[in-house]
Amino acid sequence: MSASDNNTADNGKRGWFTRFLDTVEWFGNLLPHPVTLFAMFAVAVVLGSGIAAYFDVSAIDPRPEGTAGRAADGVIRVVNLVSVDGLQRIVSNLVTNFTSFPPLGVVLVALLGVSIAEHSGLISAAMRGLVMGASKRMVTVTIVFAGIISNTASELGYVVLIPMAAVIFHSLGRHPLAGLAAAFAGVSGGYSANLFIGTVDPLLAGFTQSAANLIDPNYTVGPEANWFFMIASTFFIAALGAFVTEKIVEPKLGKYDVREAAIELGEPQLDKLTAAEKRGLKAAGLAFVALGILLALSVVPQWGPLRHPQTGLVAGSPFLQGIVVFIFISFAIPGYIYGRIVGTMKTDRDVINAMAKSISSMGLYIVLVFFAAQFVAFFGWSNLGSILAVKGATLLQDIGLTGPMLFVFFIGMCALVNLSLGSASAQWAIFAPIFVPMLMIVGYSPEVIQAAYRIGDSVTNLITPMMSYFGLILAVAARYKKDLGIGTLIATMLPYTMVFFVGWVILFYLWVFAFGLPVGPGSPTYYNFG
Repeated sequence: MSASDNNTADNGKRGWFTRFLDTVEWFGNLLPHPVTLFAMFAVAVVLGSGIAAYFDVSAIDPRPEGTAGRAADGVIRVVNLVSVDGLQRIVSNLVTNFTSFPPLGVVLVALLGVSIAEHSGLISAAMRGLVMGASKRMVTVTIVFAGIISNTASELGYVVLIPMAAVIFHSLGRHPLAGLAAAFAGVSGGYSANLFIGTVDPLLAGFTQSAANLIDPNYTVGPEANWFFMIASTFFIAALGAFVTEKIVEPKLGKYDVREAAIELGEPQLDKLTAAEKRGLKAAGLAFVALGILLALSVVPQWGPLRHPQTGLVAGSPFLQGIVVFIFISFAIPGYIYGRIVGTMKTDRDVINAMAKSISSMGLYIVLVFFAAQFVAFFGWSNLGSILAVKGATLLQDIGLTGPMLFVFFIGMCALVNLSLGSASAQWAIFAPIFVPMLMIVGYSPEVIQAAYRIGDSVTNLITPMMSYFGLILAVAARYKKDLGIGTLIATMLPYTMVFFVGWVILFYLWVFAFGLPVGPGSPTYYNFG
């Protein structure tokens, strides 16, 4: 887009939106690093508890008598952490706050399995086979679908699939930016959908459980909490993404002129699957099926060793409690078999190096978790989260906003905040201690609240420069349109955000409230204090 085009856009009907996004970008740049943000929040909670205790801030505990953690007089009072007892508690528990933080261990264990499948080349080959094997008629929906599935392997979708989708569209005589947009929509806009449980699921579930424990100390939330809704969302978002690409984005882009490219494109070349890769995929697929059969034998029959004696597969079953183990196995074994066949994993040292490489890349995450764990712990100790939840729930009840419609506002707020705070875990670590207890008091389960949050967290990933891979997407797009700027990319992706938001909210309401379906195995829709 030229300078004159930008001026026209600023003065035209979209000028307000351009200015809004500029403001978002400016505000986002003012925010400190998420690690610094959590450190500041932890200190603010300590100081805030002292101020609130001085003014005797309190709330009536809505939980029935006899509930664990409920005061004898039924009043929730602020615990002053700016005191001798508070200082002793902070110093004594600083390490255990970190080491016992629910998301830490399960995320790292799941990552170990995913890393084997990723570094062996299995996930990359599977995505290439899926996309390149699609017919021309199905290529768009397949690219969006592959983008959604690629979230299991973290950045692989951004680094591999999005550039490849542009090449595929160009090879078919279609606009390469339409292919890039379709893949970007799946990878980033469909971030909360998937057929498989990945590393982000235990991460979010850990924050949700910690927040739910402010109300119910015995409540557990597993990585599978939103699995059913995620599976349905995968096909739904793939269909919506294909629709937007073919009916809105591609017609708007028009016919591609190779003279717009910043590089010499020539004839597009795609690396087809080699014979060894095809054998590896077949063997890995058979191994995955065999693992599925063994797992089914352990949970489906009444005598299955991973069933709970009374509840079967739902709450408390060894299968759900240990699902991160099955995530590890389901990626590690097929990944290793694939690597052996194609030659990427010849010895145990190759497997160990793959796991070590992925864990070494988690240094920033571990630092972030340390400070996030302190913030969550301090928030719980101080009772500030419980008091805010009770007062917020009372306000919702007073204004009559306790029905399902409140989730429209909640999802919209999450989507708006995501424009400036692009990290899903960082945003949920801040939101969960406030909104999970608040909406539990109103009557909704933590699993449903988390599912709603994930919609808002996904749909605006496509239009915020704060998203960590936005610069990479912009660089790839600029190869095909040399004068492309941020405004052009955002304008291209905006239809996906709008359609995804409306469509996903409708699906959420139909799934949860119209049909009464659980969002995951053993995940209730409502929470009852009684």
